[in-house]
Amino acid sequence: MTEKKMALVASPTAAAQEAAGELRHIYEWHPLEKADLVVALGGDGFMLRTLHAMLDRHRILPVFGMNLGTVGFLMNNWQPDLLELRLQHAKAITVLPLRMDAETVEGQRFTIPAINEVSLLRETRETAKVEVSVEGRVVLPELVCDGVLVSTPAGSTAYNLSAQGPILPLESSLLALTPISPFRPRRWRGAILPNKNAISFRVLDAVKRPVSAVADQREVRDVASIRIAIDRTSPLTLLFDPEHALDDRITMEQFAV
Repeated sequence: MTEKKMALVASPTAAAQEAAGELRHIYEWHPLEKADLVVALGGDGFMLRTLHAMLDRHRILPVFGMNLGTVGFLMNNWQPDLLELRLQHAKAITVLPLRMDAETVEGQRFTIPAINEVSLLRETRETAKVEVSVEGRVVLPELVCDGVLVSTPAGSTAYNLSAQGPILPLESSLLALTPISPFRPRRWRGAILPNKNAISFRVLDAVKRPVSAVADQREVRDVASIRIAIDRTSPLTLLFDPEHALDDRITMEQFAV
């Protein structure tokens, strides 16, 4: 790992930019197009932006993040020294992103990846009404709610957990289907599904009750239908210090109080 060419990217925040300046004086860095791995400085939001940028460029490199944000769940601790040694001993974690195919009321179509989750959210004070299908079979003819989301294991401790969804072990090959403030069916609290299943939503009365679809940080408004499935063609690799590996963090999050 010590012979790998490293690229450095940093959040525009003052803390990340100061840290980047410090690292540039210690190590040799290469342009992204010539690098073998990426060191990312910032928080979880910046890590997601870095991964999405690689998906957009269709050139995916392993990423070692160092936390200079707030939560830093996807990041390692900030520590400028011994970076090459840390990279040499880093644990590689593979994350499979979601692919969201959305069609708007006006017939526009969008395909957007998501690493954490895809969320459907009501746009007005009117509750959303959504038909839910799994592998083409309607499982909920009408879900009345503020929204609903599909989460990967990597994202299960983020928005999904805040919406009372389950924490999924990273290597579980599962997806969490979680309602947001469900009204009907009153007793339905979500489902855990194999990640080989495609999940589809059809927005009922989409004009009167408009719904937006958000893939991580990218939003499509006034959607009529959405299909969500794992994208196995674009695996992402995150690098972690062995004592801070993502799979261990997700497991221990179940015992957080």
